[in-house]
Formats: sequence, structure tokens, C-alpha cells
Amino acid sequence: MDTTNEHHPIQPGNSHDHGDHGHSHDNATAGTAAWKHHAGLIAALIILVAMLVYQHVASRPLATGLQLAIYLPAYLLAGWNVLLLAFRKMLHGDFFNEFVLMSVATIGAFAIGSYSEGLAVMVFYSIGEWFQDAAVARAKRSIKALLDVRPDTVRVIRNGQALQVRPVAVQPGETIRVLAGEKVALDGKLISAEARFNTAALTGESKPRRLQQGETVLAGMVNGNSPAEVQVTALFRDSKLSRILELVQEATARKSRTQLFISRFAGIYTPIVFALALCVVAVPYLFSGDYDFREWLYRALVFLVISCPCALVVSIPLGYFGGIGLASRNGLLFKGSNFLDILARTGVVVMDKTGTLTEGIFAVQETVSADGSDLLPLAAALERHSIHPVALAIVQAAADADLSLAVDAVQERPGRGMTGLVNGETVMAGNTQLLLDCGIDYPPGLDQITDTLVVVAKNHRYSGYIRIADRLKSDAAGAVTALHRAGIETYMLSGDKQSVVDKVAGRLGIKNAFGNLLPEDKTAHLETLKRSGKTVVFVGDGINDAPVLALADAGMAMGGLGSDAAIETADVVIQDDRPSQIWRAVRIGRMTRTVVWQNIILAMAVKVAVLVLGAGGQADLWEAVIADVGVALLAILNAVRIQNARLPV
Repeated sequence: MDTTNEHHPIQPGNSHDHGDHGHSHDNATAGTAAWKHHAGLIAALIILVAMLVYQHVASRPLATGLQLAIYLPAYLLAGWNVLLLAFRKMLHGDFFNEFVLMSVATIGAFAIGSYSEGLAVMVFYSIGEWFQDAAVARAKRSIKALLDVRPDTVRVIRNGQALQVRPVAVQPGETIRVLAGEKVALDGKLISAEARFNTAALTGESKPRRLQQGETVLAGMVNGNSPAEVQVTALFRDSKLSRILELVQEATARKSRTQLFISRFAGIYTPIVFALALCVVAVPYLFSGDYDFREWLYRALVFLVISCPCALVVSIPLGYFGGIGLASRNGLLFKGSNFLDILARTGVVVMDKTGTLTEGIFAVQETVSADGSDLLPLAAALERHSIHPVALAIVQAAADADLSLAVDAVQERPGRGMTGLVNGETVMAGNTQLLLDCGIDYPPGLDQITDTLVVVAKNHRYSGYIRIADRLKSDAAGAVTALHRAGIETYMLSGDKQSVVDKVAGRLGIKNAFGNLLPEDKTAHLETLKRSGKTVVFVGDGINDAPVLALADAGMAMGGLGSDAAIETADVVIQDDRPSQIWRAVRIGRMTRTVVWQNIILAMAVKVAVLVLGAGGQADLWEAVIADVGVALLAILNAVRIQNARLPV
């Protein structure tokens, strides 16, 4: 709530440091500790209520000295931490912040004998701080509980025995055993024939997934109803879950433009408020013949109280944090709250095809040889050096073939294919553009085939092709339809041949589809779209998508099939690889923006109204503190509701 930098980014695993009075909030223990921590504030509130009741029913007021003796200790109980923070900040030359503002206002109220009002300002301000601390702590706990699901120990099989060790002690290649109902601690490959896993912590999807032997198992998954053995493929610190936790922690530190604007605004706004308060006291002296210093000082104090920017400075970061938490629960990782703003402004979504809109799980359908060559072993000898889904399909299809061929000088040409020497012969495997680049003729009818083709050439002569099919993702068409309904344009950019791209685009309803693209061609298309002035989001999964992901206003990567380069470069990660998550991410961004601007408008409207009334003598300190604390609590409650939002599937 500080107008400077008192509110630090909230990080899962760390207590929220509110000002210099940080306190940890951990479940029931934290609740008890909070009440004990605020015992002085509760006592001050009781004294305030008791004195107000006495003043209402008593026939005559207490003597001034007796009132001061009662109100002053209560004031110190309620506001000692605020006074201490104000003093510390002034020692460092920071005179324009909410703690100094509240201290000046309340001390001024005591100086003119408005004891009950001075105490009320401090009590209700401190209660507002308490609620704000609780709201921020709740948001922090929800993220921490959602994501920090890594077990403390793991069963590793060593010398035929299952040993309980810490996950950090397990090396890639070792085998771990996960019992029914246990969480997986490390990424790996399933050794057991079959197992079911709940992936809710990673993807937000509660439906169990059935995995077969050899498929990828990720840390954070929960094993189903039978023990499973997993071969570890990554260190504990390199697991996808560990990276997710790091992303969420970093996300809270990256501020949106609105947050940065409000921080700068508060830094300018607060000194202006102090100056105006001085003017409220001094200027009437120059124009009024019956100037009453006490009356105008009181109006200035009202002005100071209502001008406190608490509602803005706390509720806005809390709103963005709520958006990040909601996205995380739904399988979306935002690397910063600034990307919530960008997604909210999305005008164009550009998508890759393979692995983004299609399953990315290719299967060889047909092999056609033109010269009698056995194409699969030749192509697989090169493709095993690539991680592209097409390459993996060919290697899998040739699993029983002889892959002991001598391979040398292998080179991957992005967007084209693979070249190299196989048993001393020059072999090329890729799309038809690869052959054109090398001046190799091929039958013209190949370009009319609408499935993906890997064309093979040997010693610079066309040898045949391998036909491969991919499937659209089940929610791809619905995702594109949802984007169109929201007024968002869609484009498809792919390295696949144009006939395949046109076929997929036609089934999805994408009018702007371009094939035969190299990474630099995708970049050129994206630069053209950005010059239109619209906010452009790119969604991809491959290593060749990394440059376009970096160039887009916001890049979104598929976190399951996606390459490490794409995931690292992207600003938003879709953990379950579903295209429908694109529109969900946009919705979360728009929800967050709506709530944040509701809070800004609410706070500014109330404050301007009461500031005018206070300066004109139509509002007293009671009305000022109720308006200030009330609007802050309303803004906080409005921000918190993002955390509880439910998004339709």
C-alpha cells in the first residue's frame, strides 16, 4: 500500500512483507498469530467504541485532560507501527507517503482537540491495512498451495532396493517407484506398461490421463490406483514443475503498465496532496476577514485523510496477482502481469499449425519409392537427429529397420528438412522446397497431395516420398470460432506445404493461411501484421517458432509438446497444449483489466467527491475515514473475486 515501494512482489514460499511489519500467514496458525499481532488494534477499537457510547449517553463530556489520557494510549496502540514507519521513511528523506500522510492527519486532529476523530482515523486505517494484508496473504497461499506440490522424498531403485531419498539426490537414468495416490517428484519416462495420472496441478484438467510405456511423466502428476515405475530424465531443478514455480514467482515481480503508471502517479499525487492541504490552510487567510485557523486546519486534515491512495496502490497489484493465480489454476502460466494487459488488447492471433492446431503426433501412412530404394531406413537415419514431430514419426515407423547405417555430415535446414551422408551417399529428406533449392526435379503431382510428405532424394536424384498424416486437435475448431466471435483476427503460418495448410485452414475457418514458410518468412509476416497497429499474439511450439514468439507483442507456447526454446522464449505457456486455452487466456486478461479499471474509477470518483466536500467544509474526519477505508475495502473485495472466478471449459 505504500506510495513508493513498500509492497514487494509476492512470491510463493515467502511471507508477504507489508511495509516493515511483515508477518507470515500459514493456515490456522497464521490466523491465531494475526489476532495476537493485532491485539493492540483490537483494544484501541474497543476503547473508541466505549468512548463514543459514553459521549452519546453522558449528560456532560469528560474533561479535556481525561479525554487525552484515554485517547492517547489507544491511539498509540492502534498506530505505533504506522508512526514508526513514517519516522523511518522521513529519516531516509521520504516525506511523501501514506504513512507520513496518516501520521500528520491524526496528530493534527489531536492538536486541535478532535481526539475521537484522530483515533478513529488511525483505527480504521489500521483495520484496512489488516484486511489488505489478509487479502494479499490469501492470494499468495492459493498460488503456493496450487503449485508447490513437489514431494519431499522419492523412492529410487538402487541395487534392487527401494530407497527413500530427497529428489535432488536422484540423477537422470535412475528409476523411481511411485505408489498409488503419490505425487511424482521428477520428470521421466514411464517404465510400467500402463498407468493413470491426475494432471490437475500442471494443466488444471482434473480428468485422469492414461499413459502407456515410454510416454512422458511430469513432476506434479499424481499416480492413480496402481504403483508405477518411472525412469528419470531430468534433474529436480530442471523439471517442468520447478520451472513453473520459477515462472510464477517471476511473474509477480513483472509489473504491468497500469501498475507502473499507478506507482508513478502515486509518487506525484501524494506531494501534490500535501501542497493542496497547505493551500487549504493558508490561502483563506489571504481572502477572509474572519479567518479561523482551527477550522481551516480541520478541513486540511480531512483533505489529507481522504487523499490516501491505499485503494489504488494495493488493489491494483492484487487484481493482477489474482489474474495470474486464476490463469495458473486453468493451466496457463503468465510470465508477468504485463502480459495480462497485452492479452486483453489482443487484435490478431497468429498460430503455427503442427503441434499447435494439430496433434503433432504423426503416423506414416504410405511409402512410395520411385527407384526401388527402401526409403524409411534412409530417411530415419537422418531424421533421428531432429526433434520435429514429423522426424519422430519416421523414426518410430522405422523402429524395426536397420538404423546402424553410417551417417555423417548431418545438417538440419529449418523449414526444409535434413541432409547428410548415409553409407557414403548423399541423402535428403524433407519437403519439396528442399529439392527445389537443390535443383532436384520431382513429379509435379506431389504438390497436389494434401497430406504431409517427406520427399527423399539420393545422390541428387528423386527417390520417392513418405506420406504422413496428422490430426486436428479436438478443440481447435472451437478455439478459432471463439476468437472470431470476440472480434479477433486469426492467421496460420506454417512450414508445411500450401495444400496441407489450406486443407487445415479450411476445416478450422481460418481465412489467412500461409505455407512453405521458413522461420524468417514467419518473422516477415508478423512484422507486417504488427505495422497494422493491432496487438499481435503468436502461438507456436517448435524451436523454429522461437524468433516469432520473441517478436510478437505476446508469445504463447505449448508447454507439453513445445520445445524448450519455445517455452523459454514465450510470455505465456499453455500447459495442456489445448488451443481453446488461447481464448481463455484472452478472457482472463480482459477480466483482470475490467476489475483493475473498475477499482481505479471507483477510488478516484469517491476521493475527488469527498476531497471537494472536505475542502468546502461539508465533510468531517469521520466521513473522510469511512470513505477512504470503505473504498479501499470495496476495491480489495473486487480484486479478490478474480481469484474465485470460474471459467467455462
